[in-house]
Amino acid sequence: MAPDISPHPLDSAVTRLLRSVAAEVVLPRFRNLAAHEVGEKSPGEWVTIADHESEARLNDGLARLLPEARLVGEEACAMDAALIDQLGDGVVWLVDPIDGTQNFKEGITPFGLMVALLADGEAQASWLYDPMADRLCHAALGQGAFVDGVRIHARETGHIPPLASIAMGFLPPERRADIAMRAAGRLEIVPIPRCAAEQYPRLVLGQNDIALFERILPWDHVPGALFVTEAGGVIARPDGSALRPTDHRPGLIGAASQRLWDVAAAALFA
Repeated sequence: MAPDISPHPLDSAVTRLLRSVAAEVVLPRFRNLAAHEVGEKSPGEWVTIADHESEARLNDGLARLLPEARLVGEEACAMDAALIDQLGDGVVWLVDPIDGTQNFKEGITPFGLMVALLADGEAQASWLYDPMADRLCHAALGQGAFVDGVRIHARETGHIPPLASIAMGFLPPERRADIAMRAAGRLEIVPIPRCAAEQYPRLVLGQNDIALFERILPWDHVPGALFVTEAGGVIARPDGSALRPTDHRPGLIGAASQRLWDVAAAALFA
């Protein structure tokens, strides 16, 4: 089948940028980090020299593509959290220089690079690149979702009960126990990849049916959320409200279909 032509006018340029930054900055550091090149931003939150170098290179390239857009990256926000509150104003590039940094520092996969283009707080386009698999997921608002240039539609796994990837790391112990009890017999909990750049595509590719996230940082979720929804899946807060990049509330449910989103919401939150 011949590839579809992806609709966003900047797709080819952003794709080239992601591939070049991955090849020249990220992959040479994979399994090649010195101790002094890894640190903690906060307890359990890792950052490496590759995160900083990748963000700098992506920022430089994206600024050239769209000079009028502001740049908001994960590592910049670690230094100035107020940048997150500016995501609702004007045109913004949102950058996750390495998603899955803990995997990256441990020398395991998956990890990825993610970029989203926002206008007044609404995602217009997004890119999720897995450099080890050389897989590029792209979505444009109202135009669909694509994997390596081929249009894709979200599909359920067909597994009974549905397969649910549930991020428990930021949940208190009592909530973890509650979720396990609620899911019993209704959902089959499967391991998380510790990488949103992988977890969101799994909802589209027929590998997972449901994903539950607790901590919602915009660079982790905005790119993948647009990809899933443009593919026909559903991303929403447990109360059914939409994901907004300046909304700091915890909790988000993703699903390959509205039917599965309803199953997850009823099982985990009713």
